Amino acid sequence: MNERMGMYQRLLAYLKPYPKELVLAYGGMLLATVLNLFVPQLLKRAIDDGVDSGRPTALYIAGGLILLIAVVRGVASFAQRFYGEWLTHRVAYDLRNQFYQSVQSLPFAFHDRAQTGDLMSRATSDISETERFVGIGLMDLLATLIMLFGVIVAMLLESASLALVALIPMPILLYATIRFGNIVRPMFQYIQEQMGTLSTTMQESLTGINVVKAFAREPYELEKFDRENDEWFSRRFQLIQVWANNWPFFTFVLGVSIFLLLWFGAPQALRNEITVGSLFALISYVLMLNGPVQRLGFLVNLAATAVASANRVFEIIDTPNNIMDKPDARSLRAVDGEVTFENVHFAYRSDQEILRHINFTAEPGQTIALIGPTGSGKSTLTNLIPRFYDPTAGRVLVDGRDLRDIKIDSLRRQIGIVLQDPFLFSASIAENIAYGNPEAGRADIVAAAQAARAHGFILSFPEGYETHVGERGVTLSGGQKQRIAIARALLTDPRILILDDSTSSVDTETEHLIQLALADLMVGRTTFVIAQRLLTLKSADCILVLDKGEIVQRGTHAELLAAGGLYREIYDLQLKDQEEFVSLQAAMAEAAALEAGQ
Repeated sequence: MNERMGMYQRLLAYLKPYPKELVLAYGGMLLATVLNLFVPQLLKRAIDDGVDSGRPTALYIAGGLILLIAVVRGVASFAQRFYGEWLTHRVAYDLRNQFYQSVQSLPFAFHDRAQTGDLMSRATSDISETERFVGIGLMDLLATLIMLFGVIVAMLLESASLALVALIPMPILLYATIRFGNIVRPMFQYIQEQMGTLSTTMQESLTGINVVKAFAREPYELEKFDRENDEWFSRRFQLIQVWANNWPFFTFVLGVSIFLLLWFGAPQALRNEITVGSLFALISYVLMLNGPVQRLGFLVNLAATAVASANRVFEIIDTPNNIMDKPDARSLRAVDGEVTFENVHFAYRSDQEILRHINFTAEPGQTIALIGPTGSGKSTLTNLIPRFYDPTAGRVLVDGRDLRDIKIDSLRRQIGIVLQDPFLFSASIAENIAYGNPEAGRADIVAAAQAARAHGFILSFPEGYETHVGERGVTLSGGQKQRIAIARALLTDPRILILDDSTSSVDTETEHLIQLALADLMVGRTTFVIAQRLLTLKSADCILVLDKGEIVQRGTHAELLAAGGLYREIYDLQLKDQEEFVSLQAAMAEAAALEAGQ
């Protein structure tokens, strides 16, 4: 209970920044609700003073007052609805902004575990359920409670004995409503969790649609989606059953109240112990309870849904971020590019170390090649440099300063990353190139594209640099995407580069263009390359050979070949063919030149 009340208080805090709208909305609600309570009294006067007494004037006065109340109530209801809806959507706006900001600021460790579809479900479905309650829903709930309380007080003032008789079923109704809320609350949580699973299933299938179609797995994906959708419907149907079983009971309880009122009140009216108008007013008050009581069941549902959904939203907002700036962190300005790992250990989980005893220094402008078997820790090592993760032990330093003492945004502005499968946004080519430097002019963008050997193919498109690349750059080839990513890195002018130089998915000509672009990009910059090609290894200032999270060898290509060990094994298995192919190409070129000379 305390946890639930704490959640409601937290949601209500989102209304505090808007006092004017809050006063207008709730003031309008209070006025409209209170005015409703006067209508049965006016009807009573019309019957007693007009119909029974034969005075038409009383009827006209009562009718005029009812009309006046309707006009004022209409104005109040407008304020209630307009500003209530404004608060509803403003709270959703603020909550969604806070949620998105939290998701953006959370570290890679969170995104490694999180599922995109579930996050999307929380950002859309859960926040929508929450906003409905915090704005209009809460206001309607208060209006309903005020109406219930007001009707009970008015009935007691009209005739305490008849009111008590008519209200006999009300404790039963109150108990049934509270019980109903306790039943449906966990059911809504269950439904929202399944909606997250359903969204994840859809997101994965749509993201990987090329793979799905390539392997003709559409029936499997449909079956998987149907299974999760059926589970969602099953959970929702269980809720429908609970709703259907309780809703008629609420109406029945009100019917019992009217029965009791007529059973005991009609004889009193016939004996002139109460007036017909009073009996009619009491019946009117009970009938006025019909809408609020039925609405109460819906609003209890809404409140239950809001808590369930808010729990899922705040679960993300409250996720601790262990990759944050220290209060005394300083910006990284003039950077030489020296990178040092001092006895670095790292583990994604405490029981499974990925890196251990990593020690080396990359001097400014050096190229460090990383090579090793799959799972040896190459990518993890490079992810520590932009501080996507923090070491579990040891330190990573740039220019002699611990990364944890540097402001994260200033650090990452000094680092350029080009991966094997670069991500492009659904925007124009120019916007993608300028993503890391949005202030760049068109001349800078073109210069970066020329250096990345991308200018030619960009101009081949009808819209040139304004060509939209589609979701994830789907309209471009792998080599084209990679060259745009290189241009993007060039435009930020980083001092430190992290590259994955694998070009196995592109043709020889494209590979050559990419290598030329990368060569230009690496000039004068400290570069870390997850090496796949012999040419990269030969040109590296130092090669680090990783195995099972440790550096097992280091040195130049020639030194490591002479030393034997794991590097020699990798060379013989994977790289020797590249060298033989290059030698064959050179021999063929020489032969062609000799033949041309003859």
